Amino acid sequence: MAQTTETPARTPGSGPVRAPRVHRAWFVAAVAFVTIIGAAAFASLPGLLIEPLHAELHWSRGTIGFAVSVNLALYGLTAPFAAALMDRFGIRRVVAVALGVIALGALLTVWMTAAWQLVLYWGVLVGLGSGSMALAFAATVTNRWFTARRGLVTGLLTAAGASGQLIFLPLLSWLVEHHGWRPASVTVALAALAVVPFVWLLLRDHPADVGLAPYGGEYAAKPAPVTGAARRAVTVLLKAARTGPFWLLAGSFAICGASTNGLVRTHFVPAAHDHGMPITAAAGLLAVIGVFDVVGTVASGWFTDRFSARRLLAVYYALRGISLCFLPILLAPSVHPPMLFFIVFYGLDWVATVPPTMALCREHFGADSAIVFGWVLASHQVGAAAVAFAGGLARDVFGTYDVVWYASGALCAAAALMALVISRPRTEPALMAGA
Repeated sequence: MAQTTETPARTPGSGPVRAPRVHRAWFVAAVAFVTIIGAAAFASLPGLLIEPLHAELHWSRGTIGFAVSVNLALYGLTAPFAAALMDRFGIRRVVAVALGVIALGALLTVWMTAAWQLVLYWGVLVGLGSGSMALAFAATVTNRWFTARRGLVTGLLTAAGASGQLIFLPLLSWLVEHHGWRPASVTVALAALAVVPFVWLLLRDHPADVGLAPYGGEYAAKPAPVTGAARRAVTVLLKAARTGPFWLLAGSFAICGASTNGLVRTHFVPAAHDHGMPITAAAGLLAVIGVFDVVGTVASGWFTDRFSARRLLAVYYALRGISLCFLPILLAPSVHPPMLFFIVFYGLDWVATVPPTMALCREHFGADSAIVFGWVLASHQVGAAAVAFAGGLARDVFGTYDVVWYASGALCAAAALMALVISRPRTEPALMAGA
């Protein structure tokens, strides 16, 4: 992917120089891609832990689901503060520390004996670390390093999480089935630590650090560090909350989280196991979702550069809701063609909602869109947390997950309607300009 124009770049203390044939932004995006892949190991494990922890430690599925819900909620609530911290301390420092916290939390779970330790180690520590590695990271990299091709880059970085799922799910499920859940937790910790050198040595915070303009844009000096990260994150939230598009984006994205991370990623494997499917086979299906998730998300980024983001969101949510309503009749002891069709169809739609949601944040909230998207992502994870807990509770009470599948399908229909009524910005997105 070469930059087609010979955009002059500047280096500190020297005159303008020509931009390299392949812009440095693509290398930064590649490092971010690898980082998100490595960090995806922790997101692949919760659904694989429910049955082993229930069998070994005799904790209810609702209790385990609560720990997962804490993880998901903190993942989202940390994101807007992480975006502000990246403005204050730089991307490299924040991401490196976050990966260290993830590794610590995953390692400590190996020695836990009580349910509150699962909540603290996996829920709180891994939740806080993963929140700092959330999609706000992808949004920050995209906004700083790219002016052109933002939709495509957003799709690529979002797809990295699915690629990590594809890599780690089969390995982790094999470890859980043949060696128990503890080696799987250690693998997650090692994967997080392995990424730290890539981040520290290869990632750069801003194009001006290497004397370049953003890809497709004009050279600009690196802005001074922004102090008061927490205050800024809250201020941005308060201003954004005065607008209708923020609540529509937050509400629809909460349903997105409920119907993906909260439901399918957390409960698909135990639900399939309830119908007699081996854990490794169910985890393999989730990995296949990851394959088509990559295709769907990159394609969604391409579509977002060319079509209405509102209409794309409406189509994505409507199709997802329809597919979830069919899932209860497709679960069986073995994998059959209709189930494979669901996996492909659902995989294409898994996080295809991210590029158009980011685009709408940029349209309405301008320079602070990464922080606003962090808050929208927080709603995504709150929705995921609610269903992660509710799904486990429903299984304990009703002995089946069916009611959760149908309810999520209905919520997706509501999200499609919410996307359609998001208005276009009347003026240039300068909501935070006077802050």
